[in-house]
Amino acid sequence: MGARAAPGYPTSVTDIVAVNPLDAAGADPFEVAAQAAAVIAEKSGAPTHDIALVLGSGWGETADRIGTTLATIDNTDVPGFAKAAVVGHSGTMRSVAIGETGGRALVFGTRTHFYEGRGVRAVVHAVRTAAAAGCRAIVLTNGCGGLRPEWAPGTAVLISDHINLTAASPIEGANFVDLTDLYSPRLRAIAREVDADLPEGVYVQFRGPHYETPAEVKMAGVLGGDLVGMSTTLEAIAARQAGLEVLGISLVTNPAAGISPVPLSHAEVVEAGQAAAARCGTLLAEIVTKI
Repeated sequence: MGARAAPGYPTSVTDIVAVNPLDAAGADPFEVAAQAAAVIAEKSGAPTHDIALVLGSGWGETADRIGTTLATIDNTDVPGFAKAAVVGHSGTMRSVAIGETGGRALVFGTRTHFYEGRGVRAVVHAVRTAAAAGCRAIVLTNGCGGLRPEWAPGTAVLISDHINLTAASPIEGANFVDLTDLYSPRLRAIAREVDADLPEGVYVQFRGPHYETPAEVKMAGVLGGDLVGMSTTLEAIAARQAGLEVLGISLVTNPAAGISPVPLSHAEVVEAGQAAAARCGTLLAEIVTKI
């Protein structure tokens, strides 16, 4: 979907950012995404972008390694977006040149989590904005807990499938979206061209913000999960609805509850992410240049 203005909607950047259109009664989230894409195009000088990235814990250096940042935009200057709510995330989005390809990446330095209580529309707004900005693919990253003992903190894992335990969906109304091969086999194959040793696993999203109990982690394993976290699945569903090809990559920042012999903490997540930042950033940057 291309960026388009809603009938009767303000068209100047100043008028658009003076309201919070996602929260307005009767708001159309796709029209709000189109308005956000229009602001990004104006502020970045790029009419369209090619690939979007949502950077979770541990992936923050990726934008610097993809190529030259051509524009940095504060989230709060774009309709429907908010400042970062989690330590270790950036409250800006960037328009980045993709190596020597001539393409542009739209890089979101943070995401809205379901546990923030802003609603599912806010959670998937970046995804819908990316589609409205012309992106054909999106890379969703996160920091997560690992269920497999062989996956030490700092291990990057391709998401092969997910289990959504939020009891929510970004799809509204009688729209029946096929989620078969939601996480693109083609993009996962490209990722393995960069690193043939990348493992794959099933990501399980809980609502958060509390960490999972050992019993819940055990349940996730029984259901077929390999990774547990508090993001990504709702975004991936919205991406499929919008026609985007999806690549999901998790960074194991800690063993999940019951796997780890020590209590969990967000400080541990941030520390593991910082330790793996350069390696993960380089890995993802190389993948993006091949997509």
